Amino acid sequence: MVIKHSGQRVGVLIDVQNLYHSAKNIYHTRVNFKEILKTAISKRNLIRVFAYVVKTKTGEEKSFFEALIKLGIETRVKDLQEFYGGAKKADWDVGLVIDAIRIAPSIDTLVLVSGDGDFVSLVEYLKNQGKRVEVMAFGKSSSSSLKEKADEFIDLGEEKYLLRK
Repeated sequence: MVIKHSGQRVGVLIDVQNLYHSAKNIYHTRVNFKEILKTAISKRNLIRVFAYVVKTKTGEEKSFFEALIKLGIETRVKDLQEFYGGAKKADWDVGLVIDAIRIAPSIDTLVLVSGDGDFVSLVEYLKNQGKRVEVMAFGKSSSSSLKEKADEFIDLGEEKYLLRK
């Protein structure tokens, strides 16, 4: 049993693209961010919550961004880069890592909502700083080393974290 006491100061960082693609490709559905946030905070003292999102030229994601903001989530927005030949890129990894290190002195626990193995070094760094690191992601598509390094792994494959169409 993991003890999550109310005095714990928590920061939550949500890799939206990672969740979106996993939910769409594995479960053919969308993510319930309200439920994820509730579990991430677990009646503890929320310090900051960021969602890393990508803006397209068409802007069809505007209502989604507004829904995140209504939940109290601060959005970090980056434009989708489109390259000659049609390749597209929107990588928030460095921005997320910098925010994690920036807020680390103010928190006891970081909840990383991503299954991306690129964050293993961040998890190790934060744990070496005496921080508790919880990872929430889809077990089927998460990095096994990320799951192993985290103090706790919460699998988002449960029904309550998914929005059925």
